[in-house]
Amino acid sequence: MSTSSPTAALEDLRMPVEARLAAAWTSFMFLYVYVDHLSLYKPGVLDELLAGRVHEFDTGPTFVAMGLTLVAVPILMIVCSMTLPARVNRVANLVVASLYLPITVYNVAGEPMSYAFFYALSIGLEVLLLAYIAWSAWAWPRVAAPAAGAAGAGLPTGKSANSPVG
Repeated sequence: MSTSSPTAALEDLRMPVEARLAAAWTSFMFLYVYVDHLSLYKPGVLDELLAGRVHEFDTGPTFVAMGLTLVAVPILMIVCSMTLPARVNRVANLVVASLYLPITVYNVAGEPMSYAFFYALSIGLEVLLLAYIAWSAWAWPRVAAPAAGAAGAGLPTGKSANSPVG
């Protein structure tokens, strides 16, 4: 019978960038949805919704379509982070994370100070995740270029070694 000692080092496997990005987008989506859900518990919010208003906006078809779009993009980034080729994946994550920073911060506009902790915590966590996504995409590991005299030099190398496909 083999037992491990408490001083034995734990194996720390390197997670592919694609998996880290997908995990971060998944965490972002949980926060994004739950912040919206929990904000419904604020006094007067449901009355405003029933009256057809959210903040200063009418809740007509345009508002609903924009809301779906704002949620659908990060949802699709979960899949895109695992399936897009590395170069496109990197750019997509950098662009979307950068675009969602101001969108995320806008959520605090017009909120009462009594909910400052709620919004500081939720938006702070969302911003941290978006920064992690942007940093992970920016620091994407590079593949070493083939030697100048190597056979097949100058040909495309295909997907990176840490890619889940190929």
